[in-house]
Amino acid sequence: MSLSRVVEYVFFFGLLLLAGYMVWLIAAPFLSALALAAVIVTICQPVYNKVRTITPRNNKTIAAFISTFLVLIAVILPLAGLSSLVVSEVVDFYQGIEDTDEFRLQAIADKIEMAVEPFAPGFELDIRQQIQVIAEWLTGNIGAIFAGTVSTLFTFLIAMIGSFYFFRDGQELLQLLIKASPLPDHEDEIIFARMGSAVRAVATGTILLALIQGTLVSIGLAFAGIDHAILWGSLASLGALMPGVGTTIVTVPAVIYLFVTGDVVAAVSLLVWSVLIVGLIDNILGPYLIGRGNNMHPFIILIAVLGGIALFGPVGFIIGPVIVTLFLVLLEIYNQYIVQEKRVSEEDELI
Repeated sequence: MSLSRVVEYVFFFGLLLLAGYMVWLIAAPFLSALALAAVIVTICQPVYNKVRTITPRNNKTIAAFISTFLVLIAVILPLAGLSSLVVSEVVDFYQGIEDTDEFRLQAIADKIEMAVEPFAPGFELDIRQQIQVIAEWLTGNIGAIFAGTVSTLFTFLIAMIGSFYFFRDGQELLQLLIKASPLPDHEDEIIFARMGSAVRAVATGTILLALIQGTLVSIGLAFAGIDHAILWGSLASLGALMPGVGTTIVTVPAVIYLFVTGDVVAAVSLLVWSVLIVGLIDNILGPYLIGRGNNMHPFIILIAVLGGIALFGPVGFIIGPVIVTLFLVLLEIYNQYIVQEKRVSEEDELI
């Protein structure tokens, strides 16, 4: 290769890397929104295909607009409303922490200590210290919570615009990525197909089931007279992602609290609700939703959800599992198609 040709290659790839880095800087503030839009379109692609069949001349623009509007009404607005309620409950919980409430809670904690003492000597439940820690955390992060709310609304707005264009032009973009990839086209198609299946399984399986269980727990707590039912229900949704723990992380302490405070009817009602309704939903819907193509361990999903929220904010509860799913699918594709093909070629050479 001539020296001039080497200089041309160095200049071209150097310019390509510089341009790619600048594009990354430009797109970085919107990566969460674009990732959310891609997830929405992947999950709702069957809806778009159905809508397109009933639009005049199978118009892609009209079908994309209708599909985006349906996603906004059926998914985004309820989730935004739920997020707003959770933030409101957190703020209300913080503002309601006063000395009188603290001492009332400590009196309940003392009763619990007396009941547990015969079985666990030395057991201590210091509500004052725990409330102080919670109050300090909320004081330091309450501004960030509101800032995150505004940021989340902006992210959802960009995600909706992105969803429209991904619905309309997604297939062309997918073909462009397949052509640009150095992998064989059939392997790229396998990767994208498996990704779509895995994303739908995780989003409409484990996470949806956790949200349903958390909602049912909130309803049960509200009827039992527990304050901040939505806040505790959101914690129950996270608990539902924990293997072997589930929503009991919230319901068991709530039942104990009601028994200790003397509200036996509410305690029994909540216990029955938790066992029969919440547990029944888990046993009936769980195998149907989670079993549809989802082979990811619940603990991995929990870590992916928590890590996604820490990295991407509120939308991370979807994006985190999707990224982990992509990684696992790539590993599976590598093992199934690349490694095995290499073994077959080596065996052919030996023969």
